[in-house]
Amino acid sequence: MKRVIFNADDFGYSRGINRGIIEAHERGVVTSATLVVNGAATEHAVGLAQAHPKLAVGLHVNFTNEAERLIDLESRDACRAELRRQYERFLYLMDGKPTHLDSHQHVHRHPMRRGLFQELAAEEGIPLRDQPPVIFKGGFYAQWEYGVSTPDKVGLDALVRILSREIGDGIYEMSCHPGYYDPSLEAVYHADREHELRTLTDPRLPGLIGDLGIQLLSYRELPVVMGVARAS
Repeated sequence: MKRVIFNADDFGYSRGINRGIIEAHERGVVTSATLVVNGAATEHAVGLAQAHPKLAVGLHVNFTNEAERLIDLESRDACRAELRRQYERFLYLMDGKPTHLDSHQHVHRHPMRRGLFQELAAEEGIPLRDQPPVIFKGGFYAQWEYGVSTPDKVGLDALVRILSREIGDGIYEMSCHPGYYDPSLEAVYHADREHELRTLTDPRLPGLIGDLGIQLLSYRELPVVMGVARAS
């Protein structure tokens, strides 16, 4: 069976992004999101998450903001301490564990940091991006050249091509970044979020996903699905 989790990154980064994520969940195909616990609109996102309990919320570990270094990225001790601090902050804000774990600008993929994230994920029993059983897909993105917007890359046709050509039997995460432009936020990937939002809420999309034999899934549902898969 083909299953896809649409996960919206950057929940809590700005109020405009938060609004877009919730709209993509309510009116579109987004089933999950990952929360930035040190964002400008973190508390706003937490309130929205509480009002939308069907949205699975994970932790989007943020060491970098845009081009800023919030910690010494070359220090294993500093990275481990900040990772744990942000995890504890999530527990406090959300009154529970994240349904999954990933990172802003994929800082967890660095060889030195990967083990720190794997360690936390294993201890807490939560899925980590880029780790089985979920296959990560990051092709739905409008800036493949830094600062150069290509809206067609996040249009409906582009998304359906990815879903039809790259999704087979198994469980996949389709990363996305819906949002509304927010004048208070300075970010390279900004106005393109509205292009993503239009596609993710296109009324034709659920039918096209169904025609491809794809079932939508959230990270909260993943343990149940995996239990069924192991039993069968």
